[in-house]
Amino acid sequence: MTLQSKLLIVGALPAGLHKALSQNFELVPLWTVEDRASFLQTHQGQFAGGVTMSRYGCQADVFACLRDRVLVCFGVGFDGIDLQAAKINHVAVSTTPDVLTDCVADIAFALMLGVARQIVPAAQFVQEGHWAQGAFGLSTRVSGKRLGIVGLGRIGAAIAKRAQGFDMAVSYFARHAVKDKTYVFQPNLKQLAADSDFLVIACKGGAETKHLISTEVLKALGPTGFLINIARGSVIDEAALVRALQSQEIAGAGLDVLTHEPQVPEALLNNSNVLILPHVAASTFETRAGMEKLVIDNLNSFLNTGKVLTPPV
Repeated sequence: MTLQSKLLIVGALPAGLHKALSQNFELVPLWTVEDRASFLQTHQGQFAGGVTMSRYGCQADVFACLRDRVLVCFGVGFDGIDLQAAKINHVAVSTTPDVLTDCVADIAFALMLGVARQIVPAAQFVQEGHWAQGAFGLSTRVSGKRLGIVGLGRIGAAIAKRAQGFDMAVSYFARHAVKDKTYVFQPNLKQLAADSDFLVIACKGGAETKHLISTEVLKALGPTGFLINIARGSVIDEAALVRALQSQEIAGAGLDVLTHEPQVPEALLNNSNVLILPHVAASTFETRAGMEKLVIDNLNSFLNTGKVLTPPV
């Protein structure tokens, strides 16, 4: 095999991407290697590049093996990728932004509607044959409420755009005010929570935002407020969230991500005020195809020009 024909695969890939890459490359699965350190050392310089997913990230030892090459990531999150190690080893890195923005923003509203309007419990009420015995209870309105967004990047902005159709008043928290946006910038996260009926997390993960949603923020959100997370589980202090739900300090939570996926804290199960999805915000046929294409386009761009199309930003 030539250098251009081998790719180091950090973790198991979606079937479609694996098949597409296999047409032109030999895929070498790192996660099946018994002696990882020895393997990476002896195979240094033997790969055209590497492929990972946001859920796997990429550690420094892999970048040393891929020196002067490329790592393409299936996913927009790069908090698990050691970008400093990539820089030291002159490894170009790419992610797959934009193509998943709309589907993730859609799920944010699905979670809002689902948990506030009690969609799942109401459907179960019918399926279990209870409707004939009496009416289902009341739920909370979404239209016209106050929406606070933590992070106004691509996805946060898409959520804000959708909120206009629900006549919601939109405010946001970020490191700084975003140009050309008319939404209200709130530099104090606790104040944003206090001023919100729905607080949606749409910021990056990583050390900078770990446990950004703290006990104090949840208390500020209050007993009529709902927390929605389509970002990263690490942004929420999960223990604090459990306590807030158990003590009814907040009204409910809609979560597509958790801290230790796929493990779910037992206290979050069988709770009608909690709606948890198995990290499916970007899991549509259309988005998956777009992400797979962008991975391949980034890889081909590097091999042809030495540069990727969509580096982490």
